[in-house]
Amino acid sequence: MNYPSDLYYTKEHEWIRIEGNVAVIGITEFAQSELGDIVFIEIEDVGTEVARDEVFGTVEAVKTVSELFAPVSGRIAEINDALDASPEAVNEDAYGKGWMIKMEMSDPSEVEGLLSAEDYSEMVG
Repeated sequence: MNYPSDLYYTKEHEWIRIEGNVAVIGITEFAQSELGDIVFIEIEDVGTEVARDEVFGTVEAVKTVSELFAPVSGRIAEINDALDASPEAVNEDAYGKGWMIKMEMSDPSEVEGLLSAEDYSEMVG
């Protein structure tokens, strides 16, 4: 499994990349492998305010539906619309083409409570 060291991770298997005051968020390679083939992704609308640990969407796979939890608080600024037509991009490239949202962070210090790649790797074994 691949856990890029420039990302932060949550215990709920989301990853976050910081770009200034914007957080790019998706699910980890481990999460997508556990879910199996992803067939549909539903995300809250652009402009929606989401608190840390609040649900911002769902991922539907062949075997299950899983909620997506915000790693930090903020406002959804952009949604990866390419996932509407190609949700399998999350399976193919979880940290690249498979990103889900970009969020303007309201409290960047919340990042300090997230896991490093090493900590996440140890957690999932």
